Amino acid sequence: PGPAMFGTESSLSMFLNTLTPKFYVALTGTSSLISGLILIFEWWYFRKYGTSFIEQVSVSHLRPLLGGVDNSSPTNSNTINGEADSSRQSVSECKVWRNPLNLFRGAEYNRYTWVTGREPLTYYDMNLSAQDHQTFFTCDSDHLRPADARGGASVMQKAWRERNPQARISAAHDALELEDCATAYILLAEEEATTIMEAERLFKQALKAGEGCYRRSQQLQHHGTQYEAQHRRDTNVLNYADVQAVLAKYDDISLPKSATICYTAALLKARAVSDKFSPEAASRRGLSTAEMNAVEAIHRAVEFNPHVPKYLLEMKSLILPPEHILKRGDSEAIAYAFFHLQHWKRVEGALNLLHCTWEGTFRMIPYPLEKGHLFYPYPICTETADRELLPTVFHEVSVYPKKELPFFILFTAGLCSFTAMLALLTHQFPELMGVFAKAFLSTLFAPLNFIMEKVESILPSSLWHQLTRI
Repeated sequence: PGPAMFGTESSLSMFLNTLTPKFYVALTGTSSLISGLILIFEWWYFRKYGTSFIEQVSVSHLRPLLGGVDNSSPTNSNTINGEADSSRQSVSECKVWRNPLNLFRGAEYNRYTWVTGREPLTYYDMNLSAQDHQTFFTCDSDHLRPADARGGASVMQKAWRERNPQARISAAHDALELEDCATAYILLAEEEATTIMEAERLFKQALKAGEGCYRRSQQLQHHGTQYEAQHRRDTNVLNYADVQAVLAKYDDISLPKSATICYTAALLKARAVSDKFSPEAASRRGLSTAEMNAVEAIHRAVEFNPHVPKYLLEMKSLILPPEHILKRGDSEAIAYAFFHLQHWKRVEGALNLLHCTWEGTFRMIPYPLEKGHLFYPYPICTETADRELLPTVFHEVSVYPKKELPFFILFTAGLCSFTAMLALLTHQFPELMGVFAKAFLSTLFAPLNFIMEKVESILPSSLWHQLTRI
């Protein structure tokens, strides 16, 4: 080997000899600290958003720079149509629906807050309700009504938009001072009444006032678009939370199916066989036709909403249902179980049959996000929407399918543990770990030394000398 080679080896050897055990302790300790901080951040980000931060940054920013998938490539018409159908279905599945069986804020939600100190409704959920009320109960001609006009601002429109409950209630009382306003009674029944009896009394007053407005607008509805809008508004007031409207939400075949439809059908079929059902007997003789129908109905229901069984089997604690739900999501499961758990308990053996059969659904749909069995693939947007609808402060949102820990969390956990172990060993046995570190670095640089030897043997010594000087 030439003089350059000896110079490189001597420099490396001198550098390794100058490193003290304190340097190795500081190096491994710092590495452990940094990897630990990365692990903590990755875990927090995964718990909050359900994905790895490093993976998300890699896919979103680094992949396009490295030549990711080009979305501009032409596709045939069948693919485009299929993607459009999937997109429409995804939008339909991820739409947030008003819960037709939501509770009263004053008599039920607020009572829960008084007892526990927890807020059962999220701001996002209440804001959607405010938008619903403005859509149902207002129209462009509201400024002509006495109860809706004060100083150029709509009293009841202002009440529906207010975030402060006391301001909403105060505005409703102001509207009642001007006239017998049905929507003001509705607001007070929902938010001020502290008992169901008081809410019923206010709703009866709202019905009486709403019928008068409805009769007046019915006579004028054909006199122009303005009067037609007033009649539609007064019709919505009378039809608010109407039993027929609730049934229509469940019976309209143009809407997506619901957990209520699927699980009620499963309960009705289970009722015929659940009292005599035994998993041991069924495994010996096989399932009868009626039992097979009941099991298939349960599998169908679980595929539609896989979150419900844990609430019915009381494997997961219930909370008050939100004012809006997401079909196939955790919010719909809570709303269904809150009102229907008692029906499953009344049917002897129904919960036992559910307990024995519901997990079998997942064997038929190993990749639920890609392909379903009886329904469309499970939408991936449910977790994000449910986190907006449900109070995540004291409720752990149910996630399906259960997400595995991302690779980068496992990698940083292993790196943190390994460097922490090295730091501890270096602190306890500095001399021995120093020898190991020097041996490791020498082994690490051995291939480089071998390559440099080969290069020196091939190139002329004068050329190699000039290159090292450069």
